Amino acid sequence: MPENNDNFDKFTPFFSATSSQLFLQKRYTQGKIEDAEKKSYENCYPFIYYIEHSKIYYNQSAKAPLCIQPILSFYGFTHLLKACLLTVNPNYPESTSLLAHGVTTRKRKKQQYDFLKDEVKTQKNGLFTSVAENLFHIKHLEGEKFSMESLLAEIPELQSIAWTHSKTNFITPVYIHDGFELPSSILDSYQMTADRFFEFMKGKTKEVTDLKEMKGKLSLKVDGPLGMNGPSPMRFNMEAELFMLSINKNSPAFSLPELLIHYLISYNLSIIARYETEWWAELLKTMPNDDYPSIVQFLKISQAKIPLLVFEWLRPGGLGH
Repeated sequence: MPENNDNFDKFTPFFSATSSQLFLQKRYTQGKIEDAEKKSYENCYPFIYYIEHSKIYYNQSAKAPLCIQPILSFYGFTHLLKACLLTVNPNYPESTSLLAHGVTTRKRKKQQYDFLKDEVKTQKNGLFTSVAENLFHIKHLEGEKFSMESLLAEIPELQSIAWTHSKTNFITPVYIHDGFELPSSILDSYQMTADRFFEFMKGKTKEVTDLKEMKGKLSLKVDGPLGMNGPSPMRFNMEAELFMLSINKNSPAFSLPELLIHYLISYNLSIIARYETEWWAELLKTMPNDDYPSIVQFLKISQAKIPLLVFEWLRPGGLGH
């Protein structure tokens, strides 16, 4: 990733107290929050500082040695999420419990540790839970477990990594003027009839409005542009600049918003970089298996993609509006 993260350029208009105050006032008014104008004045500078500090962390991460990149990137990520939370809850954080990470992982790794098999577990309180509930309206994630492999498999830019070669995780739709086409074989992957697949996609991706079954393909009509941040199996590939459909229907991460997926992986990597010094150093020096390329590629992609996804959530028409 370039030292100057281009996706942070989109945030430049927020580096103005006037612009940020008006932005927050509009958000608070839309959310029917009392004293919207007063609270927008109180929060405009904290909002700016969250974004500014995030940019510094991410830019430093891009320049830093790989061994500390996960720590810097994770703190950059958390600052952006706190900026988002401030747009929907002017009193954030109301309690110290909200400042916890909201996720836990095994602190001491077992012998023959395999990063891809490692798991994280969600908790009742903390940043992860606050983001899931307030940004994406998702509840009841407490106690859920996610493996690194299941999470990484839901990031379309990682499909070139060696460990994914034996398994197809995404299908790329063919775009047409009012939607997209998929091969009929998708029904076998999902183990659904065409009608059931349509209802399923309509429920997961609100923009889908119609399906036509033709010889060898399915045509899905879409009303408006697809969103990057919803709880949907349609995921945006930043490098290819198109949406791809996950076929990991039985994965617990299948329709988890991608920001939450990146958070869970980023959290675990930051813990490893801080507390698993021996394993982390050995991985970086010996590169014994697929863990190394998976982690390096994830860090590179996440450093560029998180600012993009957050900005898309904030902008007019995004989930934050």
